[in-house]
Amino acid sequence: MPSEEDKGGAMKSVLIVDDEVGTRESLRMILKNDYEVLLAKNAEEAFQMVKERSPDVILLDIILPDLDGLKVLEKIKQKDSDIVIIMITATRTVKTAVEAMKLGAYDYVTKPFDTDELCLIIHRALSTQALEKEVKYLREEVDKGFGFEHIIGKSKAMDEIFKMVRQIADSKSTVLIMGESGTGKELISRSIHFSSNRRSCPFITINCAAIPETLIESELFGHEKGAFTNAIERKLGRFEIAQQGTLFLDEIGELSLTTQAKILRFLEEREFNRVGGSKTIKVDVRLITATNKDLTQHIKNGSFREDLYYRINVVPIVIPPLRERKEDIPILIDHFVKKFNKENNKNVKGVSKEGLDLMMNYDWPGNVRELENLIERVIALTSNEYIQANELPFSLINISKMNGLKEYILNGKVSFVQAEEEFERGVIMDALKRTNYIQSHAAEVLGISRRILKYKMDKLGIGKDTDKGF
Repeated sequence: MPSEEDKGGAMKSVLIVDDEVGTRESLRMILKNDYEVLLAKNAEEAFQMVKERSPDVILLDIILPDLDGLKVLEKIKQKDSDIVIIMITATRTVKTAVEAMKLGAYDYVTKPFDTDELCLIIHRALSTQALEKEVKYLREEVDKGFGFEHIIGKSKAMDEIFKMVRQIADSKSTVLIMGESGTGKELISRSIHFSSNRRSCPFITINCAAIPETLIESELFGHEKGAFTNAIERKLGRFEIAQQGTLFLDEIGELSLTTQAKILRFLEEREFNRVGGSKTIKVDVRLITATNKDLTQHIKNGSFREDLYYRINVVPIVIPPLRERKEDIPILIDHFVKKFNKENNKNVKGVSKEGLDLMMNYDWPGNVRELENLIERVIALTSNEYIQANELPFSLINISKMNGLKEYILNGKVSFVQAEEEFERGVIMDALKRTNYIQSHAAEVLGISRRILKYKMDKLGIGKDTDKGF
């Protein structure tokens, strides 16, 4: 029977808990070639070993010198329900077997052991464990709602992206998603995966910009034991973990030319080697990449391979920034208000008309992510039925006003001087309102002296009729 390590993962560990030295040694000899074997002679040592090493499987004697085996079973399962526990004893009784199963035991074997039967039970238990983890993972992912129907947007641009996702979902073609930070590139990649025939297999992500160059190759392709300092065991890379599923490489433009070459080899041959290994590993993985950079410029300056670019750009998807699809802003606001109402136990109904106007005039340099973060912050702090304009960040208010004035200037509705004065008046009034009309505090907020503030107020006609009598 092939070992768990030979099938592509790090060697699984088996903890043998038995007070008889002969039994422990016998089991160790049977299992040592296929598993990392840990030993404990009583319940106390077993608990300590579980705490320190988190074994994958426990062979647990029903009779121990310091605590009944069933009690040990119960305590371990309370701490970690994922550990597979197989009970062992010199005699089999139906009552004990039933009780053990009720407490979470996977199976029940008797001494003397049939070696083949024992190995088969352990192998089957680990396979069941892996399947349960996969089912749990899939349920969690499905609960997140990553189908394309959960992407928020009604603009023409987003509708085209929805159509594209539907068309390419079941394809094996490599996808390159381009867009500014915060536009939702990972969400689109998840939507492709969970709309595809690979949806029951892993969706693995890695941010290429977040991992140091010295570690990125190991993260992607894995490494063998002893490949470098601190490589104390074999490690699977993201390509192996994503077997039959999808691997999403975010910010691929940040990879070195060396790593780019190895990804190119994978795309051409569908194979790779672990770091420090000579064995060629073949996997069936769909690759989706993303970038917020202009890769064609990186090709010109020599920091990105042209041949790799054409390999990853088989199906290009361009996500427009939020400022180019402002018709999506109201429905995004509605979505995020509902989301954060639920998380904060609030009942905010939406945004006031003045607040919405400001948000519609804002350019959202951080895109959808910036909008989401803003709504989350305001929902957490507001006590109003509707989010008010004065609850929005100061920068957003004034940038929005400036954008509005810009349109007035370009349309010939006001002169540049008039717009400049109006903007300055608005900033000063906002500062006064925020400081309860205390001039010294308002001047401090604006970064000017009180004397200059008074001069500007007089010049702009901000007097007793507009200043609440201060």
